[in-house]
Amino acid sequence: MRLAFQIAWRFLMSAKKQTLLIILGIAVGVSVQVFIGALITGLQNSLVDQTIGSSSHVTVSTSDEYILDYASDITKIESLNNDLTAVTPILDTGGFMTFKDNKKEVYFRGLDIESAEDIYRFEDKLYADARLPENDYEVLLGLDLHNSLEIFVDDVVPIEINGVEYQMTVVGFFDFGVAVINETWAITTLPTVQQILSTTGVNRIEMQLNEVFDAQDFSTTLSTELNNDYTINNWMSDNESLLSGLSGQSISSLMIQIFVIVSVVLGIASTLAITVIQKSRQIGILKAMGLTDKNASKVFVSEGLFLGIFGSIVGILLGLGLLVAFTTFALNPDGTPLIPLNIDIGFLALSAGIAIIACILASLIPAIKSSKLTVIEVIRNA
Repeated sequence: MRLAFQIAWRFLMSAKKQTLLIILGIAVGVSVQVFIGALITGLQNSLVDQTIGSSSHVTVSTSDEYILDYASDITKIESLNNDLTAVTPILDTGGFMTFKDNKKEVYFRGLDIESAEDIYRFEDKLYADARLPENDYEVLLGLDLHNSLEIFVDDVVPIEINGVEYQMTVVGFFDFGVAVINETWAITTLPTVQQILSTTGVNRIEMQLNEVFDAQDFSTTLSTELNNDYTINNWMSDNESLLSGLSGQSISSLMIQIFVIVSVVLGIASTLAITVIQKSRQIGILKAMGLTDKNASKVFVSEGLFLGIFGSIVGILLGLGLLVAFTTFALNPDGTPLIPLNIDIGFLALSAGIAIIACILASLIPAIKSSKLTVIEVIRNA
C-alpha cells in the first residue's frame, strides 16, 4: 500500500495544475454542502426558537376545574424524562383591567416565577427598570398595556376577576415582541391567583424539553402514565404547518447536497479516467517492472483518497468563510444576523467523510480500468 501511495502522490504532483483544479472542484462541492446544510439548520433552529422558544413544549391540563395534587404530578413527570429543562405549574384566568376610564380584557396568569422563568425567560424581556413580581398582588404587564392605558411602574391598578375587583401594584412591563401577548398578559405570583380563585390547585402544568422534537413521543408517554382525565397537548400537534415547512426545508437541503456530491463524483471519475490514459505508458512500464494489477488499482484509489482529503479540508474552510460572510452582511434591522450562525462539528465531519468516500468511489472506475491495462496493450498503442 505504501508503494501505491508513493506512486499516486508522484502522479498528482506531476500534473499540479490539474490536481489543483480537481481539489478546487471538490472544495466547491463540499463548501456548498456545508453552507446549505448549516444555513438550513440555522434557519430551522431560528424558526423553532421564535415559535416555541419561550412557550410550553408539552402542556398537561384537566377537564376538571383544577389539578389539586400538582406537586406529585410534577414529580412523576420529572421521573419519566431526564431530558426536561423546565416544569412549572400555572393557574390562569380571564379578567378586566380598568385605568383612567379605559377598560381592557386581560389574561391573568399566576406563575411559580422561578420555574416559569426557565420557559418564558422574562428577565430577557423586561422593559426599562421593570422587575419580576415577588410578593402577592404584584403584577407585571405587557408593554402595549403601558402604552395604551398610560400605566407606569408603581401604579396601583384595579383588576376585575369573576365580578370582584382587586388592587394590584405594577412592578414593570415586558416585551415578548408579540402584540397579542403584550396587549393581554398580566403576570403575577401563583399564590395570588390561588387566593383570588379560592383554590390550592392549578389548571395546567407546562414543560420544555431539551430535544424539542421529542414532544410528541413524551406526550404519548404522559397520556399513558398520568391521570386519564388529563388532556395532553404538545407543540408539534399544535403547529403542524410549521413541521411541514421544516420537513420541506430538510428534504430540499438533502436533495441539493445529493446532487452536489453526484456532480463531484462524476467530475472526479471522468478526470481520473483521463489520467489513466495519460499515464498508461508509466503504468505499463511499472507493470513491466513487477507492479501487480492490484497495486495498479490501489494507485488510483490512493489518488482519490488524497484528492478527497485535501478537497474536504479546503471545502470546509471555504464553507465556513461563506457562513461567516453571510451572517456578517445579512442582518436584521436591529443588527443581529438574519439567520444565526450554526456550526456543528459533527456535520462538518460528516460532510468531509461523505466527500472522501465519494472521491474513493469515483476512483474505482479508473482503478478497474488501470488494472486491466496490459503491457502488450501499452506497447501496441504507443
